[in-house]
Amino acid sequence: MYNLSCYNPSSFILVGIPGLESFHSWIGIPFCVIYVLCVVGNCTLLYLIAVEHSLHEPMFFFLAMLATTDFILSTDTVPKLLSNLWLGSQEITFSGCLTQMFFLHFSFVVDSAILLAMGFDRYVAICFPLRYTTILTPQVVIKIVVSIIVRSFCVILPDVFLLKRLPFCGTRIIPHTYCEHIGVARLSSADISINIWYG
Repeated sequence: MYNLSCYNPSSFILVGIPGLESFHSWIGIPFCVIYVLCVVGNCTLLYLIAVEHSLHEPMFFFLAMLATTDFILSTDTVPKLLSNLWLGSQEITFSGCLTQMFFLHFSFVVDSAILLAMGFDRYVAICFPLRYTTILTPQVVIKIVVSIIVRSFCVILPDVFLLKRLPFCGTRIIPHTYCEHIGVARLSSADISINIWYG
């Protein structure tokens, strides 16, 4: 039973911001304000791009994707952070931790790939302005988007399985406000060199 609980830990403890426990309620205020601004700003941007037909171009489509990943990233981490800072809810389930870690890293990888696609879009617009619409057709943009999502999913999914294989028999206290791959892997009582190498 002990060995089984090592491989299937029930939960982890997110410390929050170590050393500033007495200020947690005050630290939560700017995080909450920034989160609300992020949600309102990204939703407004997505609404404007969807409604305004003159913005239905590849660059604005990539910008909408960037806003979506920013929304996913902030929604993945900030609500749990605020419940930790304001309500003292430091516990996160193992599956919740893996889910948060997956979407956190997935958002980062998608963001960098979208910025690359936006750079390619500007390159085509500047170097081949007369052929822009024939090079970046809607079908090509859809292929770029699908490849970004599939690539990001395939790059980050092994992180989940690399963590699931590890035993966590010792401490389950994460000295952060969120779950991230190497931070969680370091809590394991096994060799994490594969995790470090893959990370």
